[in-house]
Amino acid sequence: MKKWLLMILVGTALVLGACGGGDDDQTSEGGSSNGDAADAEAIYKSNCTACHGADLSGGVGPSLETIGASLSADEIADIIENGTGNMGPQNVSADDREVLSEWLAAKK
Repeated sequence: MKKWLLMILVGTALVLGACGGGDDDQTSEGGSSNGDAADAEAIYKSNCTACHGADLSGGVGPSLETIGASLSADEIADIIENGTGNMGPQNVSADDREVLSEWLAAKK
C-alpha cells in the first residue's frame, strides 16, 4: 500500500512539474509553415510530452495522434488555454498556443 501511494505521489509530482511552463523564447516571427511545424514540435516537446507522450500516443493524458479529426484548431487552443477534465490550463504564450493548436489540428 505504501509503495502504491509513493508511486502516485511521485507520478503526480512529475506530471505537475512537466506540464505547462512554456518557454516563451521559442516563438518565431514570420516563419514559414515548415518553420511553424518545427516550432510546434519544440513547443509540444517542452510542454506536452510528459502527459501525451513524445510520439503523441498518450500516457497520463489521451493520445493526440488523430486529435484534428475531432477538434478544430480553435477548440484545441481553447483547451490549451483553459484546460479540460484533468488537464489544467497550460502556461503557453498566445503565439505558441496558436502554432501548437494549428499543428495538432492537422493530425487526422
